[in-house]
Amino acid sequence: MPRPRLIKSSGNVFEDLGFSAEEAAILAMRAELMAQLRETIAHRGWTQVEAAKRLGVAQSRISDLVRGKAAKFSLDMLITLASRAGKRVELAVA
Repeated sequence: MPRPRLIKSSGNVFEDLGFSAEEAAILAMRAELMAQLRETIAHRGWTQVEAAKRLGVAQSRISDLVRGKAAKFSLDMLITLASRAGKRVELAVA
């Protein structure tokens, strides 16, 4: 059986999947913010109900976040949620 061909990553999985550089950057930021928010909720031991109350959204929104439903969150909304969680969101342009 032939070995699969390995391709070196660009550093952004979304670019590697064929998204434009602009869209890949937004998708990567959204994915990172969602991961950080899930980690914060878990680290603080919040239930979905408690996280919803603290972040000012419905519990169903927290469920979507925890389940990784990225399409349901704009970058703006994720930045807002991160700020409400006490996180400082910064953009580094390389």
